[in-house]
Amino acid sequence: SYPVIVMFHGGGWLINSKSIMNEAAAYLATHGEYVVCNVNYRLLVDLGNTVRMNEIVEDAFGAVLWVKAHIDQYKGDPARVIVTGDSAGGHLASIITLQGRQLSSKRFMGAPHGFQPSWLPAGKTAEEVAAEDGLAVQAAIISYGAFDLYGSAMAGFEEASNFFWVIGNAQPRGIFGEQINHEDHPEYYYKVSPKYNIPQAEQHALPPMLFTVGEKDDLTTPASIQEFMELLKAAGHNDLEYWEHQGRPHAFLDSGKNDFLQISFAKDAPPALDVMLDFLDKLFYGKGQK
Repeated sequence: SYPVIVMFHGGGWLINSKSIMNEAAAYLATHGEYVVCNVNYRLLVDLGNTVRMNEIVEDAFGAVLWVKAHIDQYKGDPARVIVTGDSAGGHLASIITLQGRQLSSKRFMGAPHGFQPSWLPAGKTAEEVAAEDGLAVQAAIISYGAFDLYGSAMAGFEEASNFFWVIGNAQPRGIFGEQINHEDHPEYYYKVSPKYNIPQAEQHALPPMLFTVGEKDDLTTPASIQEFMELLKAAGHNDLEYWEHQGRPHAFLDSGKNDFLQISFAKDAPPALDVMLDFLDKLFYGKGQK
């Protein structure tokens, strides 16, 4: 059996589908010895623009649980799971890695308790999965991730100035619906932000993590990635690696071509994916170690 990569696409939680990661998923599967699961999740604009951010997180949690329960049918090893994602997908991969124990059967919107995964193993409650550390992963690769949704809301994420709403053809709104906003209920935004949920290493040791970002990324800047890594180190997590893609902007892992960003998969993604494979091969196959 092979280690399993569970991949989450980007798009500001508002646009795209797993197809934007098809080429990256295929590259990892064909250039390495890994089973790759490329995941869809509900977007904020889905179901008549009613999906809430906690439900997106719950879809990501449910996807990992489903993969662990079924991946042996595809020659994957459920005891060797890697989560990865870019941009919004990097947020989801981070929240799985840091907050996979924050599960609850209580309604999130009653008060921001924990998350109820969209899929649970038969006969298991969210609390039982948390007690078993059922969402534990063995490595994480975070590409130009978002870690602070409270900060994003303060910066106008929920307003028309965020062009992703236009691309998603949806009316701007609060990510938890119209009744909740970051000024009156910041606790909801904190709960879905990895930045405010970093466990102390002695309570919850995180797996090895690789962070990648484009040198020219002005959406999730190198400085923002490094700041998050420093917070992790301050909590005692030191098995961290950082790689900066020189001269590249945001979204360098996307399939196809993006003329606006002047990137293409063939030109820009392989160097980053090779760094990821080197990181994983060292962990899971002992390659490259002295």
